[in-house]
Amino acid sequence: MRGYSVRDVSEMLGLSASRVRGYIRAGFLRPARGPRGAHRFSFQDLLILRTAQGLLEARIPLGRVKSALRKLREQLPEGRPLTGVRITADGDRILVRDGESVWQPESGQVLLDFGVAEIVERVKPLLMGAAPTPARAPERASLDADGWYETACDLEDAAPDQAREAYRRALEIDPTHAASLVNLGRLLQAAGAPGVAEAHYRRALAVSPEDDTAAFNLGVALEEMGRVDEALEAYEHALALDPSQGDAHYNVALLYEQLGRGGEALGHLKAYRRLLRNPR
Repeated sequence: MRGYSVRDVSEMLGLSASRVRGYIRAGFLRPARGPRGAHRFSFQDLLILRTAQGLLEARIPLGRVKSALRKLREQLPEGRPLTGVRITADGDRILVRDGESVWQPESGQVLLDFGVAEIVERVKPLLMGAAPTPARAPERASLDADGWYETACDLEDAAPDQAREAYRRALEIDPTHAASLVNLGRLLQAAGAPGVAEAHYRRALAVSPEDDTAAFNLGVALEEMGRVDEALEAYEHALALDPSQGDAHYNVALLYEQLGRGGEALGHLKAYRRLLRNPR
């Protein structure tokens, strides 16, 4: 049976073996068993553990991390993996984002960002192309590409559809606005259109060849489409621009492992481990 042992996981993620086993006992991680009964972890298990580790590094107590992830598994629809949602720490709160929904898994409370909701209402007439009125015309005229970009950033979490439209408005004004190209690509990829996202990332790199975020996102999109060789090339380009990208090292290691290139995978896992110990 393929998969990672407790020792492998401990070395790759910088977690003690006892902590890994504690996650298993908490009930939100269910690794398979090998022929001799040893735990064998999948790629998805590794990603879940990385999420837990990120929450711990944000100073969320271990008990709350275990409780939140256990409750989240119960709250998600059957078959929906934890890796399909975004789990973050906001101060001392644990937040889950799934599309346009934001909630606290510990309480189940759905959250509404009133500041973002206000922005949505303010820009909605502009996004929908409403005819300008004397009161609205100055507001429309005042938004340049950077203004639309900043508005889109504010809208992303609560209103991704409006955020995409705002990024498109920025690009209508300035087709070379690299940050808008990257962010719009990311939103399109999250909406299930990695091929369209790829085009945006490549446009961003054509405008800004040193954009390591665009290179990394391109790798993610290509990997999602099963174009492994191209994904590796994009990740390696991202690492050439910024060798401290831990996620790029991690993703490259997983791809090399899938290709049976264990030596190269190990090198990137070691680099990832070093970055965990000494983040910039």
